[in-house]
Amino acid sequence: MNGITVGEALVAELRRRDVDCVFGIPGVHTVELYRGLANSGIRHVTPRHEQGAGFMADGYARASGKPGVAFVITGPGLTNTLTPMAQARADSVPMLVVSGVNTTASLGKGFGHLHELPDQLGLAQTVALMSEQISDASELDPVVDRIFHRLASGRPGPAHIEVPLDVAAAEYAAAPSVPPAPVSLADPNLIQQAAVRLAEAQRVVILTGGGAKRVETGLRELAETLDAPIVQTVNARGLMHGHPLIVPASPSLNSVRELIEDADCVLALGTELGPTDFDMYATGQISAMSGLIRVDRCRDQLSRHKADLTIHDDVDMVIPALLAALPAAKKKSGGAKRAALSRAAAWNEIGADYRLQVEVLNAIRDAVPAALIVGDSTQPIYAGNLYYDHDRAGGWFNAATGYGALGYGIPAAIGAAIADPTARVICIVGDGGAQFSLPEIMAAVDENLPVTFMIWNNHGYREIATSMQNVGVTVIGCDPSPPDFAATAKSFGIPFSSASFEPDAIAQVLRAATHIDGPSMIEVTAPKFEPRKD
Repeated sequence: MNGITVGEALVAELRRRDVDCVFGIPGVHTVELYRGLANSGIRHVTPRHEQGAGFMADGYARASGKPGVAFVITGPGLTNTLTPMAQARADSVPMLVVSGVNTTASLGKGFGHLHELPDQLGLAQTVALMSEQISDASELDPVVDRIFHRLASGRPGPAHIEVPLDVAAAEYAAAPSVPPAPVSLADPNLIQQAAVRLAEAQRVVILTGGGAKRVETGLRELAETLDAPIVQTVNARGLMHGHPLIVPASPSLNSVRELIEDADCVLALGTELGPTDFDMYATGQISAMSGLIRVDRCRDQLSRHKADLTIHDDVDMVIPALLAALPAAKKKSGGAKRAALSRAAAWNEIGADYRLQVEVLNAIRDAVPAALIVGDSTQPIYAGNLYYDHDRAGGWFNAATGYGALGYGIPAAIGAAIADPTARVICIVGDGGAQFSLPEIMAAVDENLPVTFMIWNNHGYREIATSMQNVGVTVIGCDPSPPDFAATAKSFGIPFSSASFEPDAIAQVLRAATHIDGPSMIEVTAPKFEPRKD
């Protein structure tokens, strides 16, 4: 063979498209991908499980804004990655999973080959936005073009490419490829209509989702021009920290619902209006929204909720256009007062227990300014998702909304640290969730990453136990024994410290940990759930 293999060419295509890191565990079904990796300039990070590879790619994407990429083997490698792909789809996170698959002639035959699935491509298509096979050497360029076009247009999410063993090893044959046509921009008439409605309204409220988290400057100018409170979903937290118009509280809270329902015009920017943000208490309905204007890059998403006006485009394109169309004079509608009243009511509504959890989060934020805080489903994360004002746009994310996969926090924090080596990353994970992916900490050791793994140890699944008790079900299965985390940290070769469940104590230990070169672990001992005795 005089040229390069398809596997080598695929790696070269990824590098050409600004991929600088892949997360993967090499296997016999991905050897040809690794042939081209060593000299490609792409960093390779080895997780301890393919689920970890997917969650690392997710964390990388959220921190960088670029697609996170995972290399996995045929069969179990792909099935182990389906859960991270589902989380990425629920939270609109761009991810590319590249897998091997058995030889072309064997597919679907049921011969019993190693790692064989009846229909691997079809299985991936149940979760991925797009799943394609490179069935011939000449198909590489067109497939990669289509995949990356899909990742850059419409609602982000996971995509999948599979390469049969025989095709991966075949000689690459360049094929002409016509990139898909760019998506047209929003109709200027719709922008003008939206501007008129916003200018005429007396009580505008802005809802922000993950689609707005990278447009902080424009959003601030828009909110100040309209004098409009901004309600943040979980994936928008960190925008405009401390600003008087910000309401960093869940739109599921009654107090925030009242703010939204009092508006005479609601502008929803990059949010799917999903129930894990807008109806987490399962009431069966979200807030009534008068004069709803929705902006979203996904046309399908815009059709799922009735709105007075929809604009199909990226939020970062629409905000400048709206500002140009709005009157220059700033509105005076008591926006800051409305936001302050909503914040105070929301703070009161979350209750004493969650207020203490948020005070801990505030202490963490102030101890390590501008950190990336990555979480799993655990008490302080639940509390923060209800009410917490982070100090970095895009710096607060977790898997307690959307798909809600446990085991996310540790590997996602590692991916985030790879994406932004200048940031301090704090991973907040419960003792239960930590046991889903604890071995992934060794990847942080291998890469010497500045991640502080904060284990919130209340000896069990407190949220589930409380839910069972509240509906009269005998609490069972919610008290798995945690490991000795001090001994675990020692076995990983990383510094360990402990703290009591108190804001100042946690902040003091955390400040010391941030001076450590590389990963460290902090165990916070929280009150254990004790079922009521009726």
